[in-house]
Amino acid sequence: MTFVLTLVIAGLSVGSIYALIAITLNLTFWTTKTVNFGQGAVLMLSTMGTAFLAQSGVPWLAGLLGISLSAMAMILAERISVRPALRISGSMGWAVSTLGFGICIQGIVSKYLGAQAVAFPDVVLSATTFVNVFGLRIGAQYLVILAFSITTIIALDLLLKRTVWGSVVRAVAQDRELASVFGIPVARVVTISFALSGALAGIAGILTAQIIGTVDPAFGFSLLISGFVAGVIGGFGSNWGALVGGLLIGVIEQLVGGFVSAAAGHGLSLALLMIVLAFRPHGLLGRPELVKL
Repeated sequence: MTFVLTLVIAGLSVGSIYALIAITLNLTFWTTKTVNFGQGAVLMLSTMGTAFLAQSGVPWLAGLLGISLSAMAMILAERISVRPALRISGSMGWAVSTLGFGICIQGIVSKYLGAQAVAFPDVVLSATTFVNVFGLRIGAQYLVILAFSITTIIALDLLLKRTVWGSVVRAVAQDRELASVFGIPVARVVTISFALSGALAGIAGILTAQIIGTVDPAFGFSLLISGFVAGVIGGFGSNWGALVGGLLIGVIEQLVGGFVSAAAGHGLSLALLMIVLAFRPHGLLGRPELVKL
């Protein structure tokens, strides 16, 4: 029983990381109706940058610089990979261009920072810090990740529903052209959403790297896939759906991985994705999109 509880708690923490990544994809999906497949590389850029900047002896400052770096990378991705593709009506070129942007970042990092895994410093909490939960010694980092993900979702939900900026984002999400006619600076709103998405992706990468202990140029790809799966299962565009989807596949992967194998856990999460899409194509908490004819 103790082993199962440990796996469940670890699954909730890992799943909250998936949820956080799904939320970063939602931020850009709302304003551009695109999915940034270069998000994994942006996440990796933050962690690799933090790992190397931390050699100066100030890990928390390195973390802030790493997060800023990922935010700037996302702004660049929007300018050169998404915006040009959206000028062509009905184009899916953004899928290829964002993926190419991510591959380019990964190649640059591999060339100048090395392709080998490097140790990641203790930016938030030490790996030796534990907390007693129901008589179990759980790493404090797991609980910090879970608390941060839930807090982020609540904050974004309030931001979208209770602030002027949230109303602007919802207006852009519903009709970009009409929002522009009413004087809303659509390009600026999109840029801010990409910057915020990059910053949150950077934070997700740092929190994940704290648990793993090492980071390399391929670090973000598997996280991107898991975050995307969490978003689709929960309902793309829904933050609460992202949380449900992330926690669900996180717990499944940890339980199956603990009793069978990690590969079986990943396979089962993908099987769950296919089942959900078969019966609820818009996800567990997502809503079908209405198209005006």
